[in-house]
Amino acid sequence: MTLVASLLSGVFLYLLVGFVTGNGPRFEMRKAMRPTVSEQQTWLIQAGVQLTPRQFWMTSMGAGALAFAVFLLVSGVPLVALMPAIVVALLPRAYFSRRRIQRLAEVQQAWPDGIRDLVASISSGMSLPKAVEALAQSGPIPLRQAFASYALLTRTLGVVPALEVIKEELADPTSDRVIEVLILAYERGGALVPRILHDLGEATTRDLWALEEIRTEALEQKINARVVFALPWFVLVALTARAGLFREFYRSPGGAVVIVIGAAMSLLGIAIIQRLSRDPDEPRVMGGAALNFERGGAS
Repeated sequence: MTLVASLLSGVFLYLLVGFVTGNGPRFEMRKAMRPTVSEQQTWLIQAGVQLTPRQFWMTSMGAGALAFAVFLLVSGVPLVALMPAIVVALLPRAYFSRRRIQRLAEVQQAWPDGIRDLVASISSGMSLPKAVEALAQSGPIPLRQAFASYALLTRTLGVVPALEVIKEELADPTSDRVIEVLILAYERGGALVPRILHDLGEATTRDLWALEEIRTEALEQKINARVVFALPWFVLVALTARAGLFREFYRSPGGAVVIVIGAAMSLLGIAIIQRLSRDPDEPRVMGGAALNFERGGAS
């Protein structure tokens, strides 16, 4: 009992002196739970869309309904107006899908330079939080935009929560890896941090080269597939815009059968092309949600 009492007294005195002098031990607990973000919401965040999934789909459906009314007014044949209306309804999805790819690519391609800036700042004696602040002010433009709120978030939440918030805003596997390394470097510290960041920068560069080659090879096929899918239906609308044989035929049961068969073949063809030309999506194993929404429609 005497030994235990002595140990407790020593610990108490150590803590008392530490807190009095301002050098007390820091007890920080990092939350194990990550924010729950749906796959569709993650996709919208990556595309820079400030809407919920329900709002996005309602807007797309509204655009499709308006297009259907216009094409019906022009062609006078509901089945002829249906497929172009579906194309119009999918245009926001296709546009923001392309925007998402560009946005992610800009951030991903900026990380090698950004990591080199961090390594240089840390090697010159700057602390990691200050190095990240410098990155937000003088780093590559995509990273400046991504880390624009870092200083304010750090003052209000702390370094680690600020980095977590930015990671979820970026919602990108490459950014996940880099920011996780930054968080570990801040929490653990050590002289090996510049070396670890240097190796991470080289690995990120190699990954980006491979991804860019894949995207370049698939781009032409995707453009051709979309043109082949949409063009015949707009030609059909033009053919039925005036009263005559074409409009009369496509209003008949035989014309309806032709339209249904053509629509089925078009949808099947675009689905096959989409499946074959789909960009590989790296899952966000370090983020709030895995990203599979891209597979739910045309990219």
